[in-house]
Amino acid sequence: MPVYSMTGYASAQRGVPPGSPEAEFRPGPVRRLGLEIRSVNSRFLDLSFRLPDELRAMEPVLRTLLTAKVKRGKVEVRATLDSGDAASLPDPSPRLLQRLGALQDSVRTWLPDAAPLTVADVLRLGTSQGPGQENWSEAVPALAQEALAALLEARQQEGARLAAMLQGHLRQLRGLSEQAVPLVPQLVEQQRQRFMERWKEAMGLAEGAATPEAAQDRALSEATAFAIRIDVAEEVTRLQSHLAEIERLLEKGGEIGKRLDFLIQELHREANTLGSKSAALELTRISVDMKVLIEQMREQVQNIE
Repeated sequence: MPVYSMTGYASAQRGVPPGSPEAEFRPGPVRRLGLEIRSVNSRFLDLSFRLPDELRAMEPVLRTLLTAKVKRGKVEVRATLDSGDAASLPDPSPRLLQRLGALQDSVRTWLPDAAPLTVADVLRLGTSQGPGQENWSEAVPALAQEALAALLEARQQEGARLAAMLQGHLRQLRGLSEQAVPLVPQLVEQQRQRFMERWKEAMGLAEGAATPEAAQDRALSEATAFAIRIDVAEEVTRLQSHLAEIERLLEKGGEIGKRLDFLIQELHREANTLGSKSAALELTRISVDMKVLIEQMREQVQNIE
């Protein structure tokens, strides 16, 4: 499955309602429905709708469509209705004129004193749109599907870009962990040599106050304790395990954002521990570089669904 970002934008427009019975009696410019979907990152799925009154009843349908495809993110759906060019004069169709004439005859049969329709009346009645006159039950879902497909494509493209950036950071972190592994034995050996030199100096100053065996055992014990204190093999192993899991999730795709966020926290913890155990400037530098990369990954992961 692809990796999806929570950031995306899509829009779609069409003349509506296409093929509806109302459209046959409607002269002049065709009304257009516009639909925009914007999404940004969020911990959960947060939907908001900005719909004109004529489309308010379609909110449950739109909500169902979105929740079936989008799992996380702050999503805003905005719909607009454009009545076309108001300055242009409508062109009444013969069917509309026939209908208005029939209605006029019917009214004047019962009300003979009623004034006949004027040209202005015909134009006004032909272009007026009473509330609830049009049926949006097919046009809105169809347009929403079109916009939603474009949104998912945009989120997928952004997700692929984020995944590629994360893969690059993973390679850099692996390189840093490989640099840290051989440093620990070198530091332990250097410290052991220092302890032994201090032991020899102490033996010379003590002039037999302590037995050579006891002093040597004490020096070796201190060297061993130092080696245990600075050993970062466990941290490096866990860090590499987390890196492998992140790479597996990126290859798997789907809804991996929350899992990635947890692993990033674990990476940061191991990098901190590595820095606290540091006994050399080189290890400190490696720890700092790791934390910089991990923080960059955290920002990217927060945008993944």
